Amino acid sequence: MSYDLMIFDKEQTPNNKETFLQLYDEKTKWAEPHDYTTISVTTPVLQKWYQYMVEHFSNMNLVDEEFLGEDGELESSLTEYSIGNAMIYTAFAWSVADEAYSTVKELAKKHGVGFLM
Repeated sequence: MSYDLMIFDKEQTPNNKETFLQLYDEKTKWAEPHDYTTISVTTPVLQKWYQYMVEHFSNMNLVDEEFLGEDGELESSLTEYSIGNAMIYTAFAWSVADEAYSTVKELAKKHGVGFLM
């Protein structure tokens, strides 16, 4: 199990809650015609958010296992990023949930993107 947050481009998503939740259901079917690991498929504002985010929570799909420390420090900060056209879905370890929430919230505000728990 993981602590999941979705970050989205406010300019590309509806601001009506019901419509947004329908879009969320659609996007989490993972049917966009691209892989979900390539940052270039998403909007510039989400690319910028991601650049700052991976400084705190490394992308688990891009970390070489030989660099994982024995103490598990890096391992606990590894995060799965599923990158869509107008959203990024993140899966954090529960052990870093509080830090992940505050970091996502701070960077979302800084970059003008929205997020959903």
